[in-house]
Parts: sequence; structure tokens; C-alpha cells
Amino acid sequence: MASNIPIPLPPRTPTPPPDDHPNASDQSANLDNQDTLSPLVETFPPQRVALDTEDRNRLSPTRASFNLSPSDATAQTGQGDNGASGPFNFQPMTMAKSPVVKSNIGQRRGHKYKHSSISHQIFLEPPPRAPLALPNSLPIPTWAEYRASMSKDQKTRFWWSICHMFVAAYTLWSAHGSLAMTALSHLILFDSLGALLCVAVDVLGNFEVWKRSSVRHPFGLERAEVLAGFAMCVLLLFMGMDLISHNLQHFLESSSGHEPHHPHAHERVSVGSVDITAVLAISSTLVSAIGLKNHGRIGKTIRFGYIESLPSVLSNPSHFLTLSCSTLLLLLPLVSIKLYNWLDVLLSGTIAVSMCVIGVRLVKTLGSMLLMSYSGTGVSDVIRDIEADPAVFGIDDARFWQVHYGLCMANLKLRVSGSEENLVRLRERISSLIRNRLGGGYGSGGQKWEVTLQFAVEKA
Repeated sequence: MASNIPIPLPPRTPTPPPDDHPNASDQSANLDNQDTLSPLVETFPPQRVALDTEDRNRLSPTRASFNLSPSDATAQTGQGDNGASGPFNFQPMTMAKSPVVKSNIGQRRGHKYKHSSISHQIFLEPPPRAPLALPNSLPIPTWAEYRASMSKDQKTRFWWSICHMFVAAYTLWSAHGSLAMTALSHLILFDSLGALLCVAVDVLGNFEVWKRSSVRHPFGLERAEVLAGFAMCVLLLFMGMDLISHNLQHFLESSSGHEPHHPHAHERVSVGSVDITAVLAISSTLVSAIGLKNHGRIGKTIRFGYIESLPSVLSNPSHFLTLSCSTLLLLLPLVSIKLYNWLDVLLSGTIAVSMCVIGVRLVKTLGSMLLMSYSGTGVSDVIRDIEADPAVFGIDDARFWQVHYGLCMANLKLRVSGSEENLVRLRERISSLIRNRLGGGYGSGGQKWEVTLQFAVEKA
């Protein structure tokens, strides 16, 4: 029974009608009449007659099969007896082989929603930031600007420091084989370098970059003076070691009975005469110490309790060592030759050891300053006095550090209790205590201390 059911033919796509409709001439003729398109006049073409009941039943999807008559198949192909075409007209088209180029010339690239009306509520512009209180950097003077800014007094001090170096060279040349005179020439060289450094620092003080803080140099260029002083102290330490090696070599040569392998062309100063070299050393050192104040800042940084009570020039260990050595060399020609040799070696060894001691002390002090720490004394006493205050519960953090020769900083974090007025007085008391104990007090010429305190108020 199932094998007798005919297989329905698939539907075909109708062909669209041609552009030249057979009734186009009639329609163009009717357009000349103004009542042609009026809805009140029956001029529209008759509608297509609906399918009869039999055809509708035959094409209904509820039936088991679709029976297409030969006339229906002919109608769907669009090729009737009268040659009429279907409602669609598919014409073959040739696609272009060249790629489609999209032109975006003149269009804005990037984020295109920022300036829209809705985005003003989403993408807010950042608030204007206040300019920095510190400049990013300050111009560093060139050598021409450095020379042009020197005053007459500064030029005089500069040339004097050069003359001081010539005194050191002359002292070394006229040592006459004396180890003590050789040690004195090293000390004079160290003093002349200190005098030259003081002049360079004084001239750099004419420029704003030296003391004013910036983002690149938070403490100005004053820390460069600390670095130069550190290099000088290392040089002093090595000169002391060189003198010690010369003394050991001289001792070994004299004990073995051999003559020194470096003969000296000059003779010793005659007995009873005045050593001109020692006089030049004393005078040049006094002029540089009083006029140029060389090693003044180093002298404030390093103190020895034995000479601290002496006058300002002699309280500096470098000046004290140079002047004492020069004075003893003035007295050596008054003694016998045998005693002179022993005193010369003893004085040279003493000066060499003193140079090493001062060099080590200065290297340690200036090295800690370069590492942003404080190596002075009295910090433990200050901490003890702050903790003894009844308004202070404890010290959470305490940092003491030195930036350069003239500036130190103290940062403390305390747990305190009391009213607002008592806390203000406590802040002033702690600041005054640190400045008086560590800075030497007002008017003493010591280091400047900047104190920062942070209070964590607790309920009693």
C-alpha cells in the first residue's frame, strides 16, 4: 500500500516577471488620467482568482501527500503556455575580484567615548594637582660660571691654598733625610688640600643648587663636601701607613748595619741654626687655619677629649698635629747628632701612628654620615630623659641621622597621654632637649637639628 504513494515533486522557485509587462502600455495610458489612481474609481486590475476548494485541499499540509498536476509544475517553473514569467527575476552577476578597501581617512583613532555626552559622568578628568614645593632639579654651574662667580676675597684664598701646596712640596724636597720632616710634609699637604676644599665650598655657596633642596638633590649639593672630606681622610690614612712602612724599613736597615739604599743629597741643618722649613710650615698652617678655617667642619665632627679644652686652632686634631710637629722640629737642631737621630725616628713614628688614628676616626665618622646615620655621643642619654617624662608611655621608634656637616635629623614616634596643651609643651621640651644635648645649644656653632615627633595618644 505504501509503495503506491506517489513521491511529491520538490517546489521550484518562481521566476520574477520581466521588466516589459504586457499591460505596461495600458497602465501608462491610464496614468494620464487624474482619476486613475483615485481609490473611488474602480481602475485597479482585478485580483487573481483564489484557488478552488479542491486545489486548497490538495495543497494542504494536513494531507498525506502533495499532488502536483502538470499544470501546477508548469506554473512553478514560470514557463506557462502564454510565456509569462514568475514574480522573481534572478540575473547572473559577476563579483569583483579586487578586495574591498575601507577608507578611514579623517577619522579619529583611539578612545571615542571619552568626549561623548554620556561619558562625562563616567570618565572624569583628574583634579588639578598643586605644583610641587620643590623643583625637580636645579642647574649645576659649569667651570666658566664657577670662575665668574668668584669674588676678590675668594680668589685670594684660592691662590693662597695653591701657595700652601708649594710649601708642602718644598718641605718634602728639603727633608734632608729626616723622617720627621717627611711626615711633616705629608701633614702640610693634607692641610693644603683642606684649605682648597674650603675655598671650593665657599664658591659653590654662591649658587642656589648648593643649599636649596630639589627632587634630584633633596639636601642640595652639600653632601658632596662630605664625600670630598671622606676621600681626604682615606688619603691621610694611606699616608700614615706609608710613613710607618718607611720607619720599619729604616729601622731594619740601621739594625742590620747596611747603609740606606736611597742616599740623600742634602745635609742636616747645622747645630744651633733655625730650620726655615719648620718656620714656613708653622706660618702657613696658622694662616690657613685662622684665615681659611680649613678643617673647621671636620674639627667639629671629630673631637678628642684631651685637646678639646685648647684654643680653637689647637682643638682641631689636624692643626694640633701639624703645629706640634713643626715646633719640635725647630728644637731638634739644638740637640746632639746621636740624640737627633733617635728623636727623629721617634717623632716620625708618632706622627705616622697619629695620622692613622685620625684617619680611621674620620673615615668612620664621615662614612656613617654618607650612610645617613649619626655616630655622635649622647643619644642614649637623650632617650633616657625622654622616657623619664611622666607623659610618655614609651618610645616606639627613634632615628638619629646626620645628612652633612651642618644638618642632623631626629625622628621619634612616641606613645603619650595628656591634654592638647600638655602635648604641645612636651613637643617643645623634647625638641629643645635634642638640640641642646646633641647640637651644643643655641649660639655654640654646632650642628643644626631638625626634630620630627609623632604622638600616639593613649587614654590614661
